[in-house]
Amino acid sequence: MYKEELAKIMDEARQWLRNARTRVDIEEARIKVLGKKGSLTGILRSMGSLAPEARKELGKLANEARADVEALLEAKADEVKRAERAAQFKAEAIDVTEPGVAPRLGGKHPITLTIEEISRIFMSMGFSIAEGPEVETVFNNFDALNAAPNHPSRDLTDTFYISGDTLLRTQTSPVQVRTLQRQKPPIKVISPGRCFRTDTPDATHSPMFHQVEGLLVDEGVTMADLKGTLDVFAKRMFGPEARTKFRPHFFPFTEPSAEMDVSCFKCGGKGCRVCKGSGWIEVLGCGMVHPNVLKVGGVDTERHTGFAFGMGVERIAMLRHGIDDIRLFYENDMRFIEQFK
Repeated sequence: MYKEELAKIMDEARQWLRNARTRVDIEEARIKVLGKKGSLTGILRSMGSLAPEARKELGKLANEARADVEALLEAKADEVKRAERAAQFKAEAIDVTEPGVAPRLGGKHPITLTIEEISRIFMSMGFSIAEGPEVETVFNNFDALNAAPNHPSRDLTDTFYISGDTLLRTQTSPVQVRTLQRQKPPIKVISPGRCFRTDTPDATHSPMFHQVEGLLVDEGVTMADLKGTLDVFAKRMFGPEARTKFRPHFFPFTEPSAEMDVSCFKCGGKGCRVCKGSGWIEVLGCGMVHPNVLKVGGVDTERHTGFAFGMGVERIAMLRHGIDDIRLFYENDMRFIEQFK
């Protein structure tokens, strides 16, 4: 009787495994035969009611059947594993003779491109690049730059303060202060970087923006050197026909100070929408470094003089590319960015 049942169980196990196609199918077959409620397990549990001789014989036959089933399960598992691996290799096969798919290349942001171009121009004139932290001290950002205690830019409504004596820099001029403090003349550096002011975003204002400032300190430096340097920059940046004009202005860290205009590169100075009919476009501020600023770095003001200048990178980029809204630089719209590849 038990021999017939064991033979039937083996036939069923072979049939289940013959139809198995996945590891899940194999596990289901194992459970049906060897699980807690499996057919072979049921026979083994019934051995307690048999006579000792019959129990011994059934135990031998049942263990042999278990070993056979386990061998079948292992063999089927190997077969399924080989089949899965073959299917994976087929699915992942690569035809090396087919044309490749070119990866999509990105491009640099127009702000980055503009900073790099400005930097190349000044580096060709012997300037090096200096960098400094975006979180600055009030001293480096205001006091060392000869800003009066009641200067409007010190107000909480104009500047992002972190604490009473630290803030997000409002200009890259603190890099000039740091350079003066650690380096003796001759000094010839530009300092590109991000700046922050509490401006409400609109077409021409942003709470974060970029500047490139320059500093040159040496013996015998005059306003003529400043004008000549910036005239070369204007011609390389805006074209060889560009002309420059300097208008008196006030900055606390330079004296005398000036705003530099460039002849409109769109209309050649005849007057158009870009220059608002004047023929000139305001580009940057500049001047001779105030003696009080030089003294912060321990520079002998009787022996050395210097000039400084600063320009907004976004303004330069907007003028050159005809961009009418500064917010476009920060909206991460790839349709805008890809135009500058």
